[in-house]
Amino acid sequence: MSVLRGKKIILGVSGGIAAYKTANLVRLFIKAGAHVQVIMTPASLDFVTPLTLATLSKNPVFSEFYDEENGSKWNNHVDLGLWGDIMVIAPATANTLSKMANGTCDNLLLATYLSAKCPVYFAPAMDLDMYKHPSTLQTFATLTQYGNTIIPAESGELASGLSGEGRMAEPENIVAFLEADISKNLPLKGKKILITAGPTYEAIDPVRFIGNHSSGKMGYDLANEAAGLGAEVILVSGPTSLKLNNDSIKLINVVTAKEMYDACIIQYEHMDVVIAAAAVADYRPKTTADQKIKKSENVFSIELEKTNDILATLGELKKNQFLIGFALETENEIENAKLKIQKKNLDLIVLNSLQDAGAGFGGLTNKVTFIDNNFNIEPKELKLKEEVASDILNKIINHYHA
Repeated sequence: MSVLRGKKIILGVSGGIAAYKTANLVRLFIKAGAHVQVIMTPASLDFVTPLTLATLSKNPVFSEFYDEENGSKWNNHVDLGLWGDIMVIAPATANTLSKMANGTCDNLLLATYLSAKCPVYFAPAMDLDMYKHPSTLQTFATLTQYGNTIIPAESGELASGLSGEGRMAEPENIVAFLEADISKNLPLKGKKILITAGPTYEAIDPVRFIGNHSSGKMGYDLANEAAGLGAEVILVSGPTSLKLNNDSIKLINVVTAKEMYDACIIQYEHMDVVIAAAAVADYRPKTTADQKIKKSENVFSIELEKTNDILATLGELKKNQFLIGFALETENEIENAKLKIQKKNLDLIVLNSLQDAGAGFGGLTNKVTFIDNNFNIEPKELKLKEEVASDILNKIINHYHA
């Protein structure tokens, strides 16, 4: 899956013949899973229609400070600049690039550029002599000094009929350039992370099982977030209806605690990090009936036996892995969590308490406390599980980049 998925991209279109390529560029951004907001200079309207780019981007296209057709609505360049995760100016003409370098602000695109807080990329598009002119080369150098990134022009036939350097990079190459540039700076690039998620089901008979109320959402949010940060992620998941939104994640579906144990042991040696977010059954029926058990007795007993303790085993086998466990407690939370850190050789534990409203199984939120292996305690406020996942992964990033 593309690292552009979920990114908010401001696409600035200036007035060059290469503007016709922006229709395909927008299509590729959308296909990669990005959100696109197009801003056009007035001159670019002669080369490609706003309707085309609005239809492809699924957003209105802006080119003026005021939208006279919509009651003179103010198109706020500050809000637009703050909205984007990435700004791409393509085509970037010599005129627009010169204005960017010198702080000239005579249209909405330039005002948005000057307001943007995100990384800015520009794809030059101009004729050969213009591209080689000392003033243009100085503009490139100035913009690079500002922290902007040039997407190099390609060689080929130009609008003038000449052939040479200055042709805007093809849309496919612009997307590839962005993906490569973003990927190399991701904080978990090169790290292998194993995550467990969801419940396990321990069969009583062919139709009944022992389980719990875990939805798996915490583990799935962790997997999606870790993959987005560049990690190579393996998710071992118990039964859940959840779907992943990142195709790069390797999903291993399991049902029982034994299956989850086996999958984790097989993968563990090659992992840098393990996050055990699954709610694994502590006990399973000692025997499983081959046929459905009929309702006949008033009292029915099931003999249970312990399942393999996945986290304790991983702690025993640990070499250099960063091992994170979860604890769901109802009493003596801190003391029990500290004991779990020691007994299972953990680096960090994520403590949930069922005493806290909004925490625990089944919901969209969680309230956790981090405790590390030095017993430093860091309580967190109630947050969405996606935000909790981000906090956990920041702990991993800090471990490797401290």
